[in-house]
Amino acid sequence: MSGGVDSAVAAARAVEAGHDVTGVHLALSANPRSFRTGARGCCTIEDSRDARRAADVIGIPFYVWDLADRFRQDVVDDFVAEYEAGRTPNPCLRCNEKIKFAALLDKALALGFDAVCTGHYATVVLREDGVRELHRASDMAKDQSYVLGVLDERQLAHAMFPLGDTLTTKDEIRAEAERRGLAVAKKPDSHDICFIADGDTQGFLADRLGRAEGDIVDESGTRLGSHEGAYGFTIGQRKGLRIGHPAPDGKPRYVLDISPVDNTVTVGPVEALDVTGLTAIKPRWCGTAPEGPGRYTAQLRAHGGECAVSAEPVDGAELRVTFDEPVRGVAPGQAIVLYDGTRVVGSATISATVRRTTEAA
Repeated sequence: MSGGVDSAVAAARAVEAGHDVTGVHLALSANPRSFRTGARGCCTIEDSRDARRAADVIGIPFYVWDLADRFRQDVVDDFVAEYEAGRTPNPCLRCNEKIKFAALLDKALALGFDAVCTGHYATVVLREDGVRELHRASDMAKDQSYVLGVLDERQLAHAMFPLGDTLTTKDEIRAEAERRGLAVAKKPDSHDICFIADGDTQGFLADRLGRAEGDIVDESGTRLGSHEGAYGFTIGQRKGLRIGHPAPDGKPRYVLDISPVDNTVTVGPVEALDVTGLTAIKPRWCGTAPEGPGRYTAQLRAHGGECAVSAEPVDGAELRVTFDEPVRGVAPGQAIVLYDGTRVVGSATISATVRRTTEAA
């Protein structure tokens, strides 16, 4: 129970369905802030109190479990290391993989519980043969299956998502919370990286990696400006480049490449961002791994759309993907999640891309 409306309603629905439910709030920071600022941040002292009050109203036991050290190692340190290496990670996927459905689940199973129940909008479908599948939520507008694409078959066997199979708007979820007497009914959602409460990712990274001045260059290597740390940029970024003079054609420039080796950021025209294929590593399958090439749809960002692809696992360690149509804004470190209809097939971490105008990037 995060202290938000979704997890509170999920807990209430689980009780209503006849399950024996215990509320758990995760303490993920050694020095939590007392109060959040609007929709920024989560896991504050205020959030734990909100979660406890919700558990009291629902009538279930409530505990706070300290996973701050594990969260720092597996999520925060990983996040910083990925940016330092010139990649763009998604900490929400890492948290689901390493914390909520690993550290938390392992502790829950050891204590005799059967499953972890969360307020994510996704659906677990039990087939007639006993195999569980992860599917998109009934309402695509709220679907969160992308950030759950790292869950394997074992984790899915111990996962519950009570909000995923109902066609209700967020306003209706809030109205349900209000009917149930839950004070979090009107609490704003958290939209930012939970451990960067002020939303200043670049400042957060600078505090940990230090400022390192480097060059901003164009595709020919001509120096256009300077920066204070390559980790402050992401592939496809347009704003905040601080280049003193415009491109010869007057069109905007975008970040095309980030090289931590020589601390250089390369910029160029938007067309140079077109990606026709990619290689991804560390595949995780929501069930049996596919064999040979196949046709899927893919999602590349938590709130991105789907695109048609051909994909093939290679030696169990890589995934090679070709897009039917070029896509933009694809960066190493991001996750690609494959779908077969509404079913989540699995995910992998992008390691390299193939661009339409180059052999590889």
